[in-house]
Amino acid sequence: MKILRSYILREAIGPFLLSLATLTSILLLGNLVRLAEMVINKGVNLVSVSKLFLYLIPSLLPYTMPLACLAGTLMAFSRLSSDNEIIAIRASGLNIFKIISPLLIIGIILSLGLIVMHDVVIPRAHYETRKLAKDIGVKNPAAALEAGRFINSFKSHILFIYRIEGNTLYNVRIYQPQGEGKPTRTIVAKKGEFVSLPEKNAIKLKLIDGISDEPDIKNPSNFYKLNFKNYFITLDLSEMDNKAVSKKPVDMTLKELKNEMKHKPLSLATAPFITIFHRKVAMSFSVLIFILLGSTVAIIVRRREKAANFGLAFLIFAFYYLFTMGFEAISLQLYLNPAIAMWMPNVIFGSIGLILFYKLCA
Repeated sequence: MKILRSYILREAIGPFLLSLATLTSILLLGNLVRLAEMVINKGVNLVSVSKLFLYLIPSLLPYTMPLACLAGTLMAFSRLSSDNEIIAIRASGLNIFKIISPLLIIGIILSLGLIVMHDVVIPRAHYETRKLAKDIGVKNPAAALEAGRFINSFKSHILFIYRIEGNTLYNVRIYQPQGEGKPTRTIVAKKGEFVSLPEKNAIKLKLIDGISDEPDIKNPSNFYKLNFKNYFITLDLSEMDNKAVSKKPVDMTLKELKNEMKHKPLSLATAPFITIFHRKVAMSFSVLIFILLGSTVAIIVRRREKAANFGLAFLIFAFYYLFTMGFEAISLQLYLNPAIAMWMPNVIFGSIGLILFYKLCA
Protein backbone atom coordinates (compact mmCIF):
# COMPACT_ATOMS: atom_id res chain seq x y z
CA MET A 1 0.00 0.00 0.00
CA LYS A 2 2.88 2.35 0.79
CA ILE A 3 4.36 1.76 -2.67
CA LEU A 4 0.99 2.52 -4.29
CA ARG A 5 0.59 5.77 -2.35
CA SER A 6 4.07 6.90 -3.37
CA TYR A 7 3.33 5.99 -6.97
CA ILE A 8 0.08 8.01 -7.06
CA LEU A 9 1.73 11.00 -5.38
CA ARG A 10 4.57 10.96 -7.93
CA GLU A 11 2.05 10.84 -10.77
CA ALA A 12 0.17 13.89 -9.42
CA ILE A 13 2.96 16.07 -8.02
CA GLY A 14 4.74 16.50 -11.38
CA PRO A 15 1.68 17.85 -13.29
CA PHE A 16 0.72 19.93 -10.22
CA LEU A 17 4.09 21.68 -10.02
CA LEU A 18 4.21 22.18 -13.79
CA SER A 19 0.68 23.65 -13.82
CA LEU A 20 1.43 25.88 -10.81
CA ALA A 21 4.62 27.22 -12.37
CA THR A 22 2.97 27.76 -15.76
CA LEU A 23 -0.13 29.52 -14.43
CA THR A 24 1.82 31.74 -12.03
CA SER A 25 4.31 32.66 -14.76
CA ILE A 26 1.55 33.58 -17.20
CA LEU A 27 -0.12 35.88 -14.68
CA LEU A 28 3.20 37.39 -13.65
CA LEU A 29 4.21 38.06 -17.26
CA GLY A 30 1.05 40.07 -17.77
CA ASN A 31 2.09 42.36 -14.91
CA LEU A 32 5.80 42.24 -15.76
CA VAL A 33 5.19 44.28 -18.92
CA ARG A 34 3.53 47.03 -16.87
CA LEU A 35 6.30 46.96 -14.26
CA ALA A 36 8.98 47.10 -16.94
CA GLU A 37 7.26 50.14 -18.43
CA MET A 38 7.53 51.86 -15.03
CA VAL A 39 11.30 51.39 -15.12
CA ILE A 40 11.92 52.17 -18.81
CA ASN A 41 9.37 54.88 -19.56
CA LYS A 42 8.60 56.42 -16.16
CA GLY A 43 11.97 56.29 -14.45
CA VAL A 44 10.96 54.33 -11.34
CA ASN A 45 14.00 52.75 -9.69
CA LEU A 46 14.53 49.02 -10.19
CA VAL A 47 14.51 48.24 -6.45
CA SER A 48 10.96 49.58 -5.97
CA VAL A 49 9.67 47.74 -9.04
CA SER A 50 11.34 44.51 -7.88
CA LYS A 51 9.55 44.83 -4.53
CA LEU A 52 6.22 45.34 -6.30
CA PHE A 53 6.90 42.21 -8.34
CA LEU A 54 7.66 40.13 -5.23
CA TYR A 55 4.57 41.44 -3.40
CA LEU A 56 2.46 40.37 -6.38
CA ILE A 57 3.33 36.66 -6.17
CA PRO A 58 1.45 35.78 -2.93
CA SER A 59 -1.79 37.33 -4.17
CA LEU A 60 -1.76 35.02 -7.21
CA LEU A 61 -1.33 31.71 -5.35
CA PRO A 62 -4.92 31.50 -3.96
CA TYR A 63 -6.07 31.34 -7.60
CA THR A 64 -3.27 29.40 -9.26
CA MET A 65 -2.88 26.73 -6.57
CA PRO A 66 -6.49 25.40 -6.67
CA LEU A 67 -6.42 25.37 -10.48
CA ALA A 68 -3.02 23.64 -10.47
CA CYS A 69 -4.32 21.01 -8.03
CA LEU A 70 -7.32 20.38 -10.26
CA ALA A 71 -5.19 20.17 -13.40
CA GLY A 72 -2.58 17.94 -11.76
CA THR A 73 -5.21 15.56 -10.38
CA LEU A 74 -7.01 15.35 -13.72
CA MET A 75 -3.80 14.63 -15.61
CA ALA A 76 -2.57 12.01 -13.14
CA PHE A 77 -5.80 10.04 -12.78
CA SER A 78 -6.69 10.35 -16.46
CA ARG A 79 -3.37 8.72 -17.32
CA LEU A 80 -3.89 5.98 -14.74
CA SER A 81 -7.45 5.39 -15.89
CA SER A 82 -6.69 5.39 -19.63
CA ASP A 83 -3.92 2.82 -19.06
CA ASN A 84 -6.39 0.66 -17.07
CA GLU A 85 -4.22 0.96 -13.96
CA ILE A 86 -7.20 2.10 -11.89
CA ILE A 87 -9.08 -1.06 -12.94
CA ALA A 88 -6.08 -3.19 -11.97
CA ILE A 89 -5.78 -1.47 -8.59
CA ARG A 90 -9.48 -1.91 -7.86
CA ALA A 91 -9.31 -5.53 -9.01
CA SER A 92 -6.67 -6.15 -6.33
CA GLY A 93 -9.26 -5.30 -3.68
CA LEU A 94 -8.57 -1.60 -3.04
CA ASN A 95 -11.48 0.85 -3.12
CA ILE A 96 -11.48 4.33 -4.65
CA PHE A 97 -11.05 6.08 -1.31
CA LYS A 98 -7.75 4.33 -0.59
CA ILE A 99 -6.55 5.26 -4.07
CA ILE A 100 -7.23 9.00 -3.73
CA SER A 101 -6.68 9.32 0.05
CA PRO A 102 -2.98 10.33 -0.31
CA LEU A 103 -3.99 13.30 -2.46
CA LEU A 104 -6.84 14.23 -0.10
CA ILE A 105 -4.33 14.44 2.75
CA ILE A 106 -2.11 16.69 0.62
CA GLY A 107 -5.23 18.76 -0.19
CA ILE A 108 -5.94 19.31 3.51
CA ILE A 109 -2.35 20.41 4.12
CA LEU A 110 -2.39 22.82 1.15
CA SER A 111 -5.78 24.21 2.24
CA LEU A 112 -4.46 24.95 5.72
CA GLY A 113 -1.40 26.53 4.13
CA LEU A 114 -3.60 28.81 2.02
CA ILE A 115 -5.51 29.88 5.14
CA VAL A 116 -2.20 30.98 6.67
CA MET A 117 -1.39 32.87 3.46
CA HIS A 118 -4.78 34.59 3.49
CA ASP A 119 -4.32 35.45 7.15
CA VAL A 120 -0.70 36.63 7.20
CA VAL A 121 1.19 36.77 3.92
CA ILE A 122 -1.33 38.23 1.45
CA PRO A 123 -2.65 41.07 3.68
CA ARG A 124 0.93 42.04 4.47
CA ALA A 125 1.88 41.99 0.79
CA HIS A 126 -1.12 44.17 -0.11
CA TYR A 127 -0.32 46.63 2.67
CA GLU A 128 3.34 46.91 1.66
CA THR A 129 2.26 47.38 -1.96
CA ARG A 130 0.05 50.30 -0.96
CA LYS A 131 2.83 51.96 1.03
CA LEU A 132 5.34 51.44 -1.77
CA ALA A 133 2.88 52.83 -4.35
CA LYS A 134 2.48 55.92 -2.18
CA ASP A 135 6.25 56.42 -1.97
CA ILE A 136 6.54 56.03 -5.75
CA GLY A 137 3.72 58.54 -6.21
CA VAL A 138 5.52 61.12 -4.07
CA LYS A 139 8.92 60.67 -5.74
CA ASN A 140 7.64 60.13 -9.27
CA PRO A 141 3.98 61.22 -9.53
CA ALA A 142 3.62 60.40 -13.24
CA ALA A 143 4.53 56.76 -12.56
CA ALA A 144 1.65 56.37 -10.11
CA LEU A 145 -0.96 57.78 -12.49
CA GLU A 146 -2.81 55.95 -15.24
CA ALA A 147 -3.77 57.58 -18.51
CA GLY A 148 -7.30 57.41 -19.85
CA ARG A 149 -9.13 57.37 -16.52
CA PHE A 150 -10.35 59.86 -13.93
CA ILE A 151 -7.88 60.26 -11.04
CA ASN A 152 -9.40 61.43 -7.75
CA SER A 153 -6.40 60.69 -5.52
CA PHE A 154 -5.67 64.38 -4.95
CA LYS A 155 -7.56 66.49 -2.46
CA SER A 156 -10.05 68.88 -4.13
CA HIS A 157 -8.90 68.04 -7.67
CA ILE A 158 -9.89 65.42 -10.25
CA LEU A 159 -7.48 64.75 -13.11
CA PHE A 160 -7.93 63.18 -16.51
CA ILE A 161 -4.81 62.63 -18.63
CA TYR A 162 -5.05 61.29 -22.16
CA ARG A 163 -1.40 60.24 -22.50
CA ILE A 164 1.66 59.94 -20.25
CA GLU A 165 5.23 59.67 -21.54
CA GLY A 166 7.92 59.71 -18.86
CA ASN A 167 7.25 62.78 -16.73
CA THR A 168 5.33 64.56 -19.49
CA LEU A 169 1.53 64.59 -19.55
CA TYR A 170 -0.47 65.27 -22.70
CA ASN A 171 -3.99 66.70 -22.97
CA VAL A 172 -4.54 67.31 -19.28
CA ARG A 173 -7.94 68.14 -17.81
CA ILE A 174 -8.34 69.23 -14.19
CA TYR A 175 -11.71 69.55 -12.48
CA GLN A 176 -12.04 71.39 -9.17
CA PRO A 177 -15.50 71.07 -7.56
CA GLN A 178 -16.57 74.29 -5.82
CA GLY A 179 -19.31 72.87 -3.64
CA GLU A 180 -23.00 72.12 -3.96
CA GLY A 181 -24.87 74.43 -6.32
CA LYS A 182 -21.67 75.95 -7.71
CA PRO A 183 -20.10 75.30 -11.12
CA THR A 184 -16.99 73.13 -11.31
CA ARG A 185 -13.79 74.93 -12.18
CA THR A 186 -12.03 73.42 -15.21
CA ILE A 187 -8.43 73.70 -16.40
CA VAL A 188 -7.36 72.31 -19.77
CA ALA A 189 -3.76 72.14 -21.00
CA LYS A 190 -1.95 70.59 -23.95
CA LYS A 191 0.99 69.45 -21.80
CA GLY A 192 2.00 69.15 -18.17
CA GLU A 193 4.98 68.25 -16.00
CA PHE A 194 5.22 67.18 -12.35
CA VAL A 195 7.60 68.62 -9.77
CA SER A 196 7.73 66.60 -6.53
CA LEU A 197 7.60 68.43 -3.16
CA PRO A 198 7.96 65.54 -0.66
CA GLU A 199 8.77 67.83 2.28
CA LYS A 200 5.35 69.49 1.84
CA ASN A 201 3.50 66.20 1.09
CA ALA A 202 2.47 67.76 -2.20
CA ILE A 203 3.43 67.97 -5.85
CA LYS A 204 3.54 70.94 -8.19
CA LEU A 205 2.04 70.53 -11.65
CA LYS A 206 3.31 72.79 -14.40
CA LEU A 207 0.71 73.17 -17.16
CA ILE A 208 1.71 74.41 -20.62
CA ASP A 209 -0.52 76.04 -23.29
CA GLY A 210 -4.04 75.88 -21.95
CA ILE A 211 -7.21 77.54 -20.71
CA SER A 212 -8.36 77.89 -17.10
CA ASP A 213 -11.55 79.00 -15.41
CA GLU A 214 -10.77 81.91 -13.08
CA PRO A 215 -13.24 83.29 -10.50
CA ASP A 216 -14.79 86.65 -11.29
CA ILE A 217 -13.75 89.05 -8.50
CA LYS A 218 -17.12 90.80 -8.57
CA ASN A 219 -19.08 87.55 -8.66
CA PRO A 220 -16.98 84.56 -7.38
CA SER A 221 -19.66 82.06 -8.40
CA ASN A 222 -18.94 82.92 -12.06
CA PHE A 223 -15.78 82.18 -14.05
CA TYR A 224 -14.06 83.77 -17.00
CA LYS A 225 -11.69 82.01 -19.42
CA LEU A 226 -7.96 82.70 -19.15
CA ASN A 227 -5.43 81.59 -21.77
CA PHE A 228 -1.98 80.77 -20.42
CA LYS A 229 1.43 79.64 -21.62
CA ASN A 230 2.55 78.34 -18.22
CA TYR A 231 0.36 77.70 -15.21
CA PHE A 232 1.37 76.18 -11.86
CA ILE A 233 -0.95 74.32 -9.53
CA THR A 234 -0.12 72.58 -6.25
CA LEU A 235 -1.82 69.25 -5.61
CA ASP A 236 -2.23 68.06 -2.02
CA LEU A 237 -1.08 64.47 -1.44
CA SER A 238 -2.72 64.04 1.97
CA GLU A 239 -5.75 62.28 0.52
CA MET A 240 -3.52 60.05 -1.63
CA ASP A 241 -1.52 59.25 1.48
CA ASN A 242 -4.60 58.11 3.39
CA LYS A 243 -5.73 55.92 0.53
CA ALA A 244 -2.30 54.37 0.16
CA VAL A 245 -1.97 53.09 3.72
CA SER A 246 -5.57 52.39 4.68
CA LYS A 247 -6.76 48.81 4.71
CA LYS A 248 -9.70 47.52 2.74
CA PRO A 249 -11.54 44.37 3.91
CA VAL A 250 -9.70 42.26 1.33
CA ASP A 251 -6.35 43.39 2.80
CA MET A 252 -7.20 42.56 6.41
CA THR A 253 -6.10 39.49 8.34
CA LEU A 254 -8.72 37.04 9.56
CA LYS A 255 -8.32 38.43 13.08
CA GLU A 256 -8.87 42.00 11.88
CA LEU A 257 -11.97 40.93 9.96
CA LYS A 258 -13.28 39.19 13.10
CA ASN A 259 -12.75 42.37 15.11
CA GLU A 260 -14.74 44.35 12.54
CA MET A 261 -17.58 41.82 12.79
CA LYS A 262 -17.45 41.41 16.56
CA HIS A 263 -20.57 42.47 18.48
CA LYS A 264 -21.99 44.17 15.37
CA PRO A 265 -25.34 43.22 13.82
CA LEU A 266 -25.50 41.95 10.25
CA SER A 267 -25.96 44.94 7.95
CA LEU A 268 -24.78 46.36 4.64
CA ALA A 269 -21.89 47.94 6.56
CA THR A 270 -20.66 44.68 8.10
CA ALA A 271 -21.48 42.44 5.09
CA PRO A 272 -18.16 43.11 3.28
CA PHE A 273 -16.13 41.99 6.32
CA ILE A 274 -18.17 38.79 6.78
CA THR A 275 -18.10 38.07 3.05
CA ILE A 276 -14.32 38.50 2.71
CA PHE A 277 -13.66 36.44 5.85
CA HIS A 278 -15.63 33.45 4.59
CA ARG A 279 -14.41 33.86 1.01
CA LYS A 280 -10.80 33.57 2.17
CA VAL A 281 -11.46 30.41 4.16
CA ALA A 282 -13.79 28.85 1.55
CA MET A 283 -11.39 29.47 -1.36
CA SER A 284 -8.58 27.94 0.68
CA PHE A 285 -10.54 24.69 1.00
CA SER A 286 -11.34 24.72 -2.71
CA VAL A 287 -8.02 22.85 -3.11
CA LEU A 288 -9.49 19.86 -1.26
CA ILE A 289 -12.74 20.11 -3.23
CA PHE A 290 -10.91 20.16 -6.57
CA ILE A 291 -8.76 17.15 -5.70
CA LEU A 292 -11.89 15.13 -4.89
CA LEU A 293 -13.73 16.38 -7.98
CA GLY A 294 -10.74 16.11 -10.31
CA SER A 295 -9.89 12.54 -9.36
CA THR A 296 -13.44 11.26 -9.82
CA VAL A 297 -13.99 13.13 -13.10
CA ALA A 298 -10.66 11.86 -14.47
CA ILE A 299 -11.49 8.22 -13.67
CA ILE A 300 -14.84 8.55 -15.43
CA VAL A 301 -13.70 10.58 -18.46
CA ARG A 302 -10.45 8.63 -19.06
CA ARG A 303 -8.87 11.22 -21.38
CA ARG A 304 -5.09 10.88 -21.62
CA GLU A 305 -4.40 14.12 -23.53
CA LYS A 306 -2.80 16.73 -21.24
CA ALA A 307 -4.17 19.68 -23.21
CA ALA A 308 -7.72 18.34 -22.95
CA ASN A 309 -7.37 17.76 -19.21
CA PHE A 310 -5.92 21.22 -18.65
CA GLY A 311 -8.77 22.74 -20.67
CA LEU A 312 -11.31 20.79 -18.62
CA ALA A 313 -9.61 21.97 -15.40
CA PHE A 314 -9.76 25.59 -16.56
CA LEU A 315 -13.45 25.21 -17.49
CA ILE A 316 -14.35 23.74 -14.08
CA PHE A 317 -12.39 26.46 -12.26
CA ALA A 318 -14.01 29.18 -14.40
CA PHE A 319 -17.46 27.97 -13.35
CA TYR A 320 -16.33 27.81 -9.72
CA TYR A 321 -14.99 31.36 -9.89
CA LEU A 322 -18.19 32.64 -11.53
CA PHE A 323 -20.24 30.97 -8.81
CA THR A 324 -18.00 32.61 -6.19
CA MET A 325 -18.40 36.07 -7.71
CA GLY A 326 -22.15 35.59 -8.06
CA PHE A 327 -22.64 34.51 -4.46
CA GLU A 328 -20.35 37.32 -3.31
CA ALA A 329 -22.59 39.88 -5.02
CA ILE A 330 -25.63 38.26 -3.41
CA SER A 331 -24.02 38.27 0.04
CA LEU A 332 -22.94 41.93 -0.17
CA GLN A 333 -26.57 42.90 -0.79
CA LEU A 334 -27.70 40.59 2.05
CA TYR A 335 -29.99 38.58 -0.22
CA LEU A 336 -28.36 35.61 1.48
CA ASN A 337 -26.37 35.38 4.70
CA PRO A 338 -22.69 35.96 3.74
CA ALA A 339 -21.56 33.07 5.96
CA ILE A 340 -23.75 30.74 3.91
CA ALA A 341 -23.34 32.37 0.49
CA MET A 342 -19.54 32.18 0.34
CA TRP A 343 -19.53 28.46 1.12
CA MET A 344 -22.15 27.61 -1.52
CA PRO A 345 -19.63 27.10 -4.40
CA ASN A 346 -17.74 24.60 -2.22
CA VAL A 347 -20.99 22.88 -1.28
CA ILE A 348 -22.11 22.64 -4.92
CA PHE A 349 -18.81 21.41 -6.38
CA GLY A 350 -18.09 19.24 -3.34
CA SER A 351 -21.51 17.61 -3.69
CA ILE A 352 -20.81 16.85 -7.35
CA GLY A 353 -17.51 15.25 -6.34
CA LEU A 354 -19.17 13.16 -3.61
CA ILE A 355 -21.92 12.01 -5.99
CA LEU A 356 -19.34 10.91 -8.58
CA PHE A 357 -17.30 9.25 -5.84
CA TYR A 358 -20.38 7.35 -4.65
CA LYS A 359 -21.10 6.16 -8.18
CA LEU A 360 -17.53 4.93 -8.60
CA CYS A 361 -17.77 3.01 -5.33
CA ALA A 362 -21.17 1.50 -6.16
